[in-house]
Amino acid sequence: MVDLEVKIGGITLKNPVTTASGCFGYGLEYTDFLDISRLGAIFTKATTGEPREGNPSPRMAETPMGMINSVGLQNKGVDHFIEHIYPHLSAYDTHFIVNVSGSTVEEYVEVASKIDVLEKIPGIELNISCPNVKEGGMVFGTDPVSARKVIRAVREAYHKTLIVKLSPNVTSIKDFALIAQEEGADSVSLINTLLAMAIDAERRKPLIARITGGLSGPAVKPIALRMVWEVAQAVEIPVIGLGGISSATDVIEFMLAGATAVQVGTANFIDPAISLKILEGIIDYMERHGFSSVKELTGALEI
Repeated sequence: MVDLEVKIGGITLKNPVTTASGCFGYGLEYTDFLDISRLGAIFTKATTGEPREGNPSPRMAETPMGMINSVGLQNKGVDHFIEHIYPHLSAYDTHFIVNVSGSTVEEYVEVASKIDVLEKIPGIELNISCPNVKEGGMVFGTDPVSARKVIRAVREAYHKTLIVKLSPNVTSIKDFALIAQEEGADSVSLINTLLAMAIDAERRKPLIARITGGLSGPAVKPIALRMVWEVAQAVEIPVIGLGGISSATDVIEFMLAGATAVQVGTANFIDPAISLKILEGIIDYMERHGFSSVKELTGALEI
């Protein structure tokens, strides 16, 4: 038997395998395919203050090594989550961490405050890859001043584990990780999607209605791996790695680079049960290499 427990802030995960926001719904949608209680945690789809219809279609496009999406945070709002989704979560023996999104600092604080009182939710993931409508559309996560402001405001309003999800569309991602740490975040997760586009050459039109979207999948893994390694060297708080993970080997690489836990995203669309297959692969790796605790893998890269 191997010890798979890891700790993120005040949350003890039974194992380091979690699912990424936007790729696993609320977790409940996948119960026909796997026992979600075996997962370390589920990061829910984005939740905003008011319901959002999302962006116009087409808003997803396949690429040779992943996909581009521009869904636009479609969701029914935080009140709907509390009234209709939250009551069902207690039936499952895993952690549900809500991805909190917004267009203003006030909206982030509103959502975080409402989630704060929910006993079954031990933490939130602050998605700062959203346009700040009060500042002309500048993405919170690409502007140091805006990033610091929203993290500080949410930290003051939210009293449980705060994870900040970082955008890779910056010059130095470790600088934003340090801002998150300085403002009281308990962990950072990275990377969010990379800005990309796809074109239909026959029609001479973009494949995404809004022209650009976020690239995820295997294509982004080498970039994500590098950024996780950089951030893990810079901060003292736990790092959650994501970006193109589709196998146990991918997870091991992220952990060796410094990740304490990981999120599986796009791969869920290909194989709904991939997360548990990855978990079994991690156990096999640990047994073959003589690791008694998964914590021994974090930052164990030999340079």
